[in-house]
Amino acid sequence: MRISPGDEYQNLIEKCIQDCKECHSICTAIISHCLKMGREHANERHISILQDCADICKLSEDGMLRSSEMMERICRLCGDICTTCADSCESFTDDNFMEKCAEVCRICADSCRQMSKSSDSYGTRLTSFS
Repeated sequence: MRISPGDEYQNLIEKCIQDCKECHSICTAIISHCLKMGREHANERHISILQDCADICKLSEDGMLRSSEMMERICRLCGDICTTCADSCESFTDDNFMEKCAEVCRICADSCRQMSKSSDSYGTRLTSFS
């Protein structure tokens, strides 16, 4: 069975939405962990990056769900912010929670970049979400 371009695009959107949800969730949760750990974990820049990442992931998810005409731009920005967040989290090499957060951020960054490129390629927007 061959997958149509529309189905392929729909699958890409659904994966990106799920990746954004997961990234939003872990970044939001890890802020509390960082504040409890204190010291460098609670560094203002690091906490701000985590919050920015959580916020842009939520915005990206919402934009895809409502077929925003800004979806391609939002997803591209989300990919950049997720990469910055992953880099920040990876600087804590002795913390498994931070390593997991970095991994989830990288997955989301890749998914969002692919989504932003694909929306141009397909020239379509999600018209209904089931």
